[in-house]
Amino acid sequence: MAKMTYNIIGVMSGTSLDGIDLIYATFGVDDTWDFKIHNAETMTYPLYWKTQLSSLVTQSMEHLKAIDLEYSQYLAKVIVQFIETHHIKDLDFIASHGHTALHRPDEGLTYQIGNQQVLSDMLNKKVICDFRVQDVDYGGQGAPLVPIGDRMLFNDYDYCLNLGGFANISFESKNERIAYDICPVNIVLNHYVSKLGFDYDDKGELASTGRLNEDLLCQLNELPFYNKTPPKSLGLEWVDRNVFPLIDDFNLQTHDILRTFIEHIAIQISKVLQEQGSKVLVTGGGVFNEFLMHKIQRFSKSQIIIPKNDIVEFKEALIFGLLGVLKERNEVNCLKSVTGAKQNHSSGKLLIPKN
Repeated sequence: MAKMTYNIIGVMSGTSLDGIDLIYATFGVDDTWDFKIHNAETMTYPLYWKTQLSSLVTQSMEHLKAIDLEYSQYLAKVIVQFIETHHIKDLDFIASHGHTALHRPDEGLTYQIGNQQVLSDMLNKKVICDFRVQDVDYGGQGAPLVPIGDRMLFNDYDYCLNLGGFANISFESKNERIAYDICPVNIVLNHYVSKLGFDYDDKGELASTGRLNEDLLCQLNELPFYNKTPPKSLGLEWVDRNVFPLIDDFNLQTHDILRTFIEHIAIQISKVLQEQGSKVLVTGGGVFNEFLMHKIQRFSKSQIIIPKNDIVEFKEALIFGLLGVLKERNEVNCLKSVTGAKQNHSSGKLLIPKN
């Protein structure tokens, strides 16, 4: 008989490079799944790792493999610190997303670093990881993977919107879960605000002082990606090729770039949220950008709902924990309706300590 409760650590590192999100949670299943988050923490990246991770798309495969091993060792140390800090004793396994180095699903390629055997060996625990590769092998986008958790844990909402490195949306349509990336968010905002010496634009205050550039806004809104039908996903490579060069050609002040790009984000999101009065759960670091949230609410016809902070900040880490539980039970954790894969499947790699 399958277990009914699981104590797990979920680990997530996103493209915005805010840090490594870790949660210790219990999942239980009866007729439906529920959860309780016991501890949650973000481990900020030191400058060395911010620099390394921000340049992964330009590195050779040989270099990536070397970084992969080093990052797996670093990740193990971070998880050990989390376990020790919170005195975690009762643990079934660790479910880890790793960090996306390359994401080119149209070329049959996705590569997450931090999933090497050394991770399990250093932790002396079972690790379930590398959730995207199998989906790409099945012809899918390998992303987004969170929507199955939206369906199983947050189905009280019409939409689940996450504002991280990218904005992604998840909802039910004709008894299928539909999800896709909408547009870049913090991956662009943080890139430009870093030129002023900040990690992020606190509450969007810098953007709020900028001037809207209508020409740039128009060209951003006309990027071909926005006319593609789902499933579709975005990666840093796409931003490097299509967004940064376009913005930089305008030679604007940083405040004006931030102001214009926030308008762009809000417009793209509002195109999805046109159902009058629908309930939208909004999570991710972008929630704390008050200027961005004001713009989204202004353009949208939906009811924007911001949950308590542990869900805002750690929903993705929580759901990767659920993906690990489903993999452990050999149950579907990746939906073809979301990624475009040829079949639903139970995705992920199991690492067992060799010690």
